Amino acid sequence: MKKDGKTKLKQAAACLLCAVVWRYGPPLEGTEFSGGWVTGPILHMNDVGTLLFVLALLLTFFYRRIAAAVTVVACLLCLPLYLYFTAPGPFRRFFSRAEWSVPLQASFVWNKWAIGGIVALAIAAYVSLRSLLFAADSQSRNSV
Repeated sequence: MKKDGKTKLKQAAACLLCAVVWRYGPPLEGTEFSGGWVTGPILHMNDVGTLLFVLALLLTFFYRRIAAAVTVVACLLCLPLYLYFTAPGPFRRFFSRAEWSVPLQASFVWNKWAIGGIVALAIAAYVSLRSLLFAADSQSRNSV
């Protein structure tokens, strides 16, 4: 298998991993969480990010650099929800000082799914940025 094929496979696997780790959308839809003025938009961002991961997975084999850029955007869209479940205290202080309907239990919470989501996003961002950087570098060498 060529180096380009391995890179495409790694990128597709990272997108698939991020799409599979997505666990929060369906259980939170229709709850108070989805209707909040801060939490509602981050849940919607996560939904859009997950769809972008699926799109990037399909695009990877045809347009690797475009898929890498879409993956980076999807990572940025999904990260706030995972940060909310891992670090609710700093998240609340950063985004809003208003009164929240649910009292804060702890500033940091060990949530395995959220930590797994953050790790999956970090892997996908690393693979995609590496793909973007090295694809641009190899194209500049080919044009000389």
